[in-house]
Amino acid sequence: MPSSATSSSRPSARPTVAVILVAAGRGARAALTGAPPKQYRQLLGRPVIARTIEAFLGHPGIDRVLSVIHPDDRDLYTAAIGSLSDPRLLPPVPGGADRQASCLAGLAALAADAPDYVLIHDAVRPFIRQDAIDRVIEALGREVAVLCGVPVIDTVKRADAAGYVDETVPRDRLWRAATPQGFRYGEIAAAHRALAARNITGVTDDAAVAELAGHRVLLIDGGADNIKLTTTEDFEMAEQRLTTEAFLACPDVRVGTGYDVHVLEPGDGVTLCGVFIPHDQRLKGHSDADVALHALTDAILGALGDGDIGKHFPPSDERWRGAASKVFLKDAVRRLAERGGLLAHCDVTIIAEAPKVGPHREAMRAAIAEASGITIDRVGVKATTNEGLGFAGRREGIAAIATATIRLPLVSGQ
Repeated sequence: MPSSATSSSRPSARPTVAVILVAAGRGARAALTGAPPKQYRQLLGRPVIARTIEAFLGHPGIDRVLSVIHPDDRDLYTAAIGSLSDPRLLPPVPGGADRQASCLAGLAALAADAPDYVLIHDAVRPFIRQDAIDRVIEALGREVAVLCGVPVIDTVKRADAAGYVDETVPRDRLWRAATPQGFRYGEIAAAHRALAARNITGVTDDAAVAELAGHRVLLIDGGADNIKLTTTEDFEMAEQRLTTEAFLACPDVRVGTGYDVHVLEPGDGVTLCGVFIPHDQRLKGHSDADVALHALTDAILGALGDGDIGKHFPPSDERWRGAASKVFLKDAVRRLAERGGLLAHCDVTIIAEAPKVGPHREAMRAAIAEASGITIDRVGVKATTNEGLGFAGRREGIAAIATATIRLPLVSGQ
């Protein structure tokens, strides 16, 4: 196998760089709880693996990204990447029995059009920084193998068999191994094949594979925030971090209000906040007449200064006859996202004598959160009667008032 200097026959002004994302793990904790493997878990509305893929596709020096997945996870992977489309994103390949075998499968999949350099990265490390990728690629211009790690800053103790401190280990020159780990393609592919030929298994990272082949591995600091998401606490901290970053990027806070009312008529139930409630009346309207979601949609559009629900979904348009009102809410959230903004909080008050909202409140909050792409703790749903007064008190109709708080990035000149 030729070295990195000649491993790609394609002429290029710079070395070609491929990324292998190791995503074939199942995770014992996930299997026990019935949750999907952690690389497919949602992190503020986006699967972890999708965020990791985007981190590398966002770097101009990356030519190809290849995910190595468990053979049973093809549907999970397809759903995770969704509409993500980039010619540099290659179809995934199935992994092996352990990490070492999965990495070899990824390297083999690249062999037909071998890159100069390959970066091997854990799919559950979505916070890799662009400057860390820069440093790995730059170092591969003079090194065969580069390990992105973190210097150890805590005091390290070695325990004896009984769990007592056996010794204090000097922490100078100690590092925690992380990823990406970068290599010249020819050398790391040959090293992996050599171990496989000798039936040597259980090597836990690719830097160790390179070491066993006799290569020196250069350590570079990849940043302490390049964490591997493993535990529930890791995911909670990651969500807090992403939320803080998103809010800081959108300092323009705006509040919008919405109000809607629909007439009641004989029927079998009403839809409120996306939840159908059996009742002896129904709400009259062109769509499903979900008065609560109509008010919330108007609140978001009002905060955006983008008209109202009637402007974007006129009742004269037959396309919306009987439509689920979550379609309108999702469109308002899409308009907000296109402006670079986010929905920070929403609150809906339903004014009705009947049916009772209380038993359905949590289902309503969950339905709004799902349609809006926010966490349920950012959704409020309340209900009140009109004490027998007015049209609501006479059970002639149901009204709703909604408030939406949005955040937008500052535009030039603000």
